[in-house]
Amino acid sequence: MNRVEQLDAIISQFDLNTHPFYQDWRMGKLPMEKLRDYSVEYGKFIGTIDEGWDTIGETHYAEEERVHEQLWAQFQLEIAAGAGTNRPQTDTLVTAAKNAFSLEPEAVGALYAFEAQQPHTSQSKLDGLNEHYSLSDKGKEYFVVHASDVQEAEDLRAYVAKMSDDDFARARSACAVVCAAMWNALDGVYYN
Repeated sequence: MNRVEQLDAIISQFDLNTHPFYQDWRMGKLPMEKLRDYSVEYGKFIGTIDEGWDTIGETHYAEEERVHEQLWAQFQLEIAAGAGTNRPQTDTLVTAAKNAFSLEPEAVGALYAFEAQQPHTSQSKLDGLNEHYSLSDKGKEYFVVHASDVQEAEDLRAYVAKMSDDDFARARSACAVVCAAMWNALDGVYYN
C-alpha cells in the first residue's frame, strides 16, 4: 500500500458517513435537539482547522477556514443552537486536533483525516438538510461550499508524498488519532 492508501485505509475504518448520527441526519431521523447540540460541539473542532493550515504554511487555506467558521456560525444561528453541553468526547477531539496541528507532520495527517472526508460528509448532510429539514440557503452554505471542496485533500496528498518515512509515520498516527476522535465526538452527541 502506498502512503495515501494507508491513510485512506485508516479513514475508511472511521468513515463518518457510516456513523449512526450522520445516517440518521441523512434520513431525516435526527431530532433537532441533537442537531443543535452537534452544531455547537462540532463547531469547537471546526474552530481549530485553521491552526493546522497555518502550521504547514498554507495561510490562504487558514484564512479560508476562518471564513468557513463564520459559515458554520450561520448554520448554528439558523437552527437556533444553544450553548452546547461541553461533552468530554468533544474536548478530546479539540485537544487531539490542537496537539496535532502544532507540528507539521502531525498537522498534515490530522488535516487529511478531516479534509479527505469533508466533501462526502458535507454532501450527505446537505442532502439530509435539503430533504428533511427547513433551512435557508444561507443556513446550508457551509455544506454547499464543502460538498465539492476536494482541493485541500489533493494538496495534502502532495505533502504526504514528499515526507520522510519518519515524518509519514507521525502523520499516519495523527490521522488515526483524529479519525477516532471525530468518530467518538459523534458518539458523544448521539448516545447522550
